Amino acid sequence: MACPVAIGEAQRRDFASIAALVEGARTIVLCAHTRPDGDAVGSVLAMAEVVRARWGEGREVTCLLADDGPVPSTYRFLPGSDTFVAASAYRGDPDLFIALDLPTPSRLNHARAVMERSRAVAVIDHHPADEPFGTPHLTRTEAAATGVLVTEFALFAGVELTPAIANDLFCAVQTDTGRFQYQNADPEAFKVASLLVDAGADPSWVSLNVYQSFRLPYLHLESIVMGRIVTLDCGRIAYSYATRADLAHTGAEDDECDGLIDSVRSIRGAEAALFLKESPTPGVVRGNLRAKGDVDVSAVARAMGGGGHRAAAGFSADGTIDDVFAQVFPLLREAVSGCPPCGGAR
Repeated sequence: MACPVAIGEAQRRDFASIAALVEGARTIVLCAHTRPDGDAVGSVLAMAEVVRARWGEGREVTCLLADDGPVPSTYRFLPGSDTFVAASAYRGDPDLFIALDLPTPSRLNHARAVMERSRAVAVIDHHPADEPFGTPHLTRTEAAATGVLVTEFALFAGVELTPAIANDLFCAVQTDTGRFQYQNADPEAFKVASLLVDAGADPSWVSLNVYQSFRLPYLHLESIVMGRIVTLDCGRIAYSYATRADLAHTGAEDDECDGLIDSVRSIRGAEAALFLKESPTPGVVRGNLRAKGDVDVSAVARAMGGGGHRAAAGFSADGTIDDVFAQVFPLLREAVSGCPPCGGAR
């Protein structure tokens, strides 16, 4: 089957290496980063179906969650989302561990132990990698989403894109491009999205589930967060936060909160956005970062022990919200000051 998208020679070699590892494995696990987003969940589910379709006979393929608990509620509509296994409950010693949407093993949480007892490790990712791991470690940072790379791997392997695979991958690409609004929504992302729609992906169904099915408690929490938004550094940085008390008061769930950063990012004139939230673990704060223009928030997240890509990144840090803000704000201000304004009206 001819591949309808251009694949560079280095990526083609990595794809061939991954295919050879799959061919030689009988037990295969796939896992993405802790607190998985749409790209992570969609890419793992799609890659599992690709492996089953092309090499499935006689192979045991398992999708792992790095954390205990279920798939985030936003993504439970995806086909196969109920088949994930918590890494802490997985006792096997797999022949092959495929890490997706993951720049560093430190973000594997409980799945790191599974990776370390695996015979071989391969990586498919699009984030900058400060500590590469796995062979091959396929990282193409200009790709809009790991879902783009999984789509291209499926085409390379000659696997037919079924509607289930296409919906998983469309969710991956759509969410990591911020509904095709972020700077990474490039021609390749749109070409892949078009291929996925041709294969049976339903953009309106994916959008309905991800962006138009919020519970009322979440919307009440969003109103609190929006009421706290302030702009700093002459309007170039927008900031807000949420506490555990806010979640308790509204009844919102922890895994519903990831989209709140987009409300903060929407402020006119802001070049970067920061949202902090107290985590269920006492004394730990989670941070989300978003950017417009040329600001690279992934560098800020990595300095805080997290990761991501230029337009969207995150981290966790010890302390109170005020403590963590005091650490991250100077880094974010420095990142913004090094970039020209994005041109939005103020």
